[in-house]
Amino acid sequence: MESSKVYVDVTAEFSKEGVLTPKSFRWTDGSVYEIQRVKDIRRAASLKAGGVGMRYTCIVNGRESYLYYEDNNMWFMERAGA
Repeated sequence: MESSKVYVDVTAEFSKEGVLTPKSFRWTDGSVYEIQRVKDIRRAASLKAGGVGMRYTCIVNGRESYLYYEDNNMWFMERAGA
């Protein structure tokens, strides 16, 4: 069974105020997806994949996706259909 937690490479920016904002991510097939907008940032657990961290509610290709920044400084997403 495939894990529902997928670690991804993320390009992000730190503002001068210290706010971390993801700009794009690379999926497992090598495709890079631009994040058009971050709607919300909050500490939350992934109910599908397990793990906890800062959950970024992102708009990618017009759809809402969750991107998590774990306390171990790694980014993950939930695999669709998991």
